[in-house]
Amino acid sequence: MIAGVGTTWYTWLEQGRDVRPSVEVLTALSGALRLDAAEKRHLFTLAGRQQPERRRIAEGKVEGPLLHMLQSLVLQPAYVVGPRWDVLAWNDAAVAIFGDYGLLEGDARNIIHGVFTDPHRRHLLVDWEQLARATLAAFRAESARYVGDPDFERLIALMMRSSPEFREWWPQRDVVHRLSGMKHLRHPIAGAMAFEHMSLSIDDGSDMKLIVYTPLAEQNSIAKLRSLLDALPAEQRSA
Repeated sequence: MIAGVGTTWYTWLEQGRDVRPSVEVLTALSGALRLDAAEKRHLFTLAGRQQPERRRIAEGKVEGPLLHMLQSLVLQPAYVVGPRWDVLAWNDAAVAIFGDYGLLEGDARNIIHGVFTDPHRRHLLVDWEQLARATLAAFRAESARYVGDPDFERLIALMMRSSPEFREWWPQRDVVHRLSGMKHLRHPIAGAMAFEHMSLSIDDGSDMKLIVYTPLAEQNSIAKLRSLLDALPAEQRSA
């Protein structure tokens, strides 16, 4: 009664019959059953439907177990990003390679902002244009779930003002789904280094991701990373 559906039809739904509930009916049932976000997502998945509502960015919070795992990756630079690709947490190896994210504030700690506006990041990436285009295309693919979100819109507007490359490439609407790849870096101290990188989704509904870089034997990258970590100042190390 609360959901506004017939008893017989609802019984068929519970029995798993092929009744094909609409998005509107599933939304009404979710409200009537007082489902939380995970339960509602599961209901829509079982019914083979896409949730209709516009997603909003949740407040990014990296919990203890994920932080502990991040810090355990001693020889793998790694960081956690939120839905908008803001860097939320990082380990010592990431500081050694990419710089101290703790010195950055606001949008400056965003991956897209760093790739397109940070001279250090541009010098660090050997194939900057290729990687910047791929990064932007992956960002567009993921941002589609947040169309109209004010934080996304503000970041995009800022990038349109700040980067001529972003301003030129964003309207091209290229889309890719990034999972893994290789990056060759030009570190200001260690020189040439090579890494494989992987993006791992955190399965808690937050749209956070763990980005992990694994140093390769190529360019003696593992030994160079060890040396950089040994030389990392105490004030830049994790507590």
